[in-house]
Order: sequence, then structure tokens, then C-alpha cells
Amino acid sequence: MLGFLSPANRGGLLTATILVFMLMGVPAGYFSSNTYKSMKGTEWKRATVTTALLYPSIVSAIFFLLNFFIWGQASSGAIPFTTMIALLLMWFGISVPLVFVGAFFGFKAKLPDPPTRTNEIPRQIPKQAWYMVGVFNVLMGGILPFGAIFIELFFMMTSVWLQRFYYVFGFLALVLLILVITCAEISIVLCYFQLCNEDYHWWWRAFLTSGSSAGYMFAYSVFYFFTKLEITKFVSALLYFGYMFIATIVFFLLTGTIGFYACYWFVWKIFSAIKVD
Repeated sequence: MLGFLSPANRGGLLTATILVFMLMGVPAGYFSSNTYKSMKGTEWKRATVTTALLYPSIVSAIFFLLNFFIWGQASSGAIPFTTMIALLLMWFGISVPLVFVGAFFGFKAKLPDPPTRTNEIPRQIPKQAWYMVGVFNVLMGGILPFGAIFIELFFMMTSVWLQRFYYVFGFLALVLLILVITCAEISIVLCYFQLCNEDYHWWWRAFLTSGSSAGYMFAYSVFYFFTKLEITKFVSALLYFGYMFIATIVFFLLTGTIGFYACYWFVWKIFSAIKVD
């Protein structure tokens, strides 16, 4: 992590990751509430609670469930019960309040004026061609982002599951940059085609277009399990798919967020260029 921690010290990396996640509650609450406000949302309490609880609840439930199976095997790798309680206290005592603090300032922040006036009566969306249907568009949009990280994903999974050290973090940063650019570009292109076909419901499709690359990532993890690993025990297989599912959720939120904000910026720019006399 920025050269301060050795990649060989995985415990230190995990501790630093948890602390960073706890402290990122402020920007998470700020951007979620500010974006929700800009989309004319009114249920700000629900949006804030969802930001604070949805993702951590899913990850914690999977993590604790897997830990119970490790306990059942009497493994030394099981996390102590006191550590689990400490993580829950950090979540509700640090992360959740920080999300509410960020959400407070996000809702109070003044929004910029809309680039153009919009009609109060929604326009009817014409019938779309088969290749412009949401499911097909979303699935096609995830191929390029996954292709950008495919090779690096193999080395990372080899490092995690075959106990090999991973040191090329400079190249990993470059791949991350390529991933960000690819997610933004593919989301903007498909959003442009969607708007050209007079379908203005772009927001969720923008999120899912680049976020669908997580589905390909999980499919690759299944392929990797059957071709590279020699796991025969049920608990070991459960741990593998459980942790890979958590990684898939993280990747889905990351890529989806990049795609949404890229399209948000793109839509704002193209409508700002409209000159109304």
C-alpha cells in the first residue's frame, strides 16, 4: 500500500484495508447523498442507511458464515470471536456515523444549475432494436473491462490461492488505470447509442454496463477452480467461492460506479453544449 507496507505482510495489508474502509465512510456518504439529491431523490434517510449498511452487511454475512465453517474444522485460521465483535463495533461505531456525517454535508451542498431545461412530461420511449435491449447491452459492455484485467487477474489469483508472492504493484496500478479508462469509455459509448435511440433511462444501465464485468470475473473464478486448483474438500471449496463472491461484489461496485459517473459527466457535458435561442 503506497510502498509503506510489504506485500509479504498480508496481515498488515488487511489491517490497513479495513482501517481505510472505515475512514472512507465520509466520502461514501457525501457522494451518495449528493448524487441522490441531483437525481431528484427525496428519501434521503433511506439512501443514507442503504449506503452505510447494504454492502457491509452482505460482506459481513458471507464472511461470518465462512468463519463458522472454519471453526467447525477446528482450523487455526479461524478468526476469534472477540475479533469479530471488534469488527462489528468498528463498523457501527466508526463507519456508519461517518457515512451519516458525509451524507449530511452532501445534502447540504449546493447543486450546480442544470445545463438545460427538461420537459415535465416524460416522452414515450420508442420500441428498441433487439441489440439495444438492456440485457444484451449490459452483457456486451462487460467484456472489454474484464479483458483489460484478465491477465493480471490470473497472477493475483495465483498469488492468493497458490501461495505465491505478488510484487509487481507498479504494473497493477497501470492495469487499474486502464480498467478505469475502459469502463468509462464503454459506458459512455453505449450511453450515447441509448440516447440516440431516444431512451433516456441511462442511469442504471450505465452502472450495470461496466459492472457486468464482475459476472465474467466470477465465471473465470469457476474456470480457475476446476483447471488450476486441486481442492476436494467441501469447506475449502466453500471458502474459495465465498471469498471470490466477495471479490466479485467489490469489483461490481467499483466498475459500476466508474461507468455511472462517467456517463453522468458525459450527459451533463452534451446537454451543456445545447444552445437554446
